[in-house]
Amino acid sequence: MALKDTLLRIFTWWNGQTMSLALYTARSGQFVGSDELGNKYYRAQGPLIDRSVGPERRWVIYDGYADASKVPPGWRGWLCHAVDVPPSEESYTPREWQKPHVENLTGTAGAYRPKGSQLSWGQRPAATGDYVPWTPGE
Repeated sequence: MALKDTLLRIFTWWNGQTMSLALYTARSGQFVGSDELGNKYYRAQGPLIDRSVGPERRWVIYDGYADASKVPPGWRGWLCHAVDVPPSEESYTPREWQKPHVENLTGTAGAYRPKGSQLSWGQRPAATGDYVPWTPGE
């Protein structure tokens, strides 16, 4: 591993797992499963350090850039303790209304910019004249 990769693993959390998470996972993590996007899910083995996290500690190691929207609905329910059985241990089939993952484009050129936004392309629509400014004492 190059020096740059080592420093990134020590000091950044958004590029995957940090060194401390890798050590914690190796020491007390139990692999539960993975999803179609390559994310890996773990649960803690042994007693909890902090009881405020719920009955057990659960976490995800993202495949690549950390984006919470990359967690499928079945795994999200398991991570948030909404369900006790992870999708890897049951036959989970998504509902027909559940859409496949679309990357979060906020902050990129592909972000949604509604009509009238200062960042959208083209000409801004003219003001309609219905704006009345507020002044104190009126």
